[in-house]
Amino acid sequence: MAYMWDPGLTVGVRPIDAQHKELFQRIEELLVALRAQKGKEESTRLMDFLSDYVVQHFGAEEKLMKEHAYPKMAAHLAQHERFIALFSELKGELQAKGTTLSLALRINTEVGNWLREHILRVDRALAEFLVERSATRTKEGLEPAPQLFRV
Repeated sequence: MAYMWDPGLTVGVRPIDAQHKELFQRIEELLVALRAQKGKEESTRLMDFLSDYVVQHFGAEEKLMKEHAYPKMAAHLAQHERFIALFSELKGELQAKGTTLSLALRINTEVGNWLREHILRVDRALAEFLVERSATRTKEGLEPAPQLFRV
């Protein structure tokens, strides 16, 4: 099963959507490597990249939440921590057992389910807040966030 970006996952905040697309692409690369059992070294390299990228992505979201005083920030960050723990567990499994089809299946299902649910529920709520916040700032005569949203 291909791990593809679905346009239905678009939240409407350009940097978040671009990062989500990149996550899907890189996870697909990892799954291809695992299924083909390309070796622990290649899979570890991809997992390490993803770990770093996830932290960067979550950091970008956190920055937006802080800048705009997002009231649900604590709950959102708790979700991020859960994902980091899941991904860390999967990295540990790769180190302990190597490239296995069961690891590929876990990543496909567990990471896929978490990511889709998080985007559709948690990130979409953040995006809606940011759009509303920007509209309110515009009504108040303040500068809205430039180039943040899709037109």
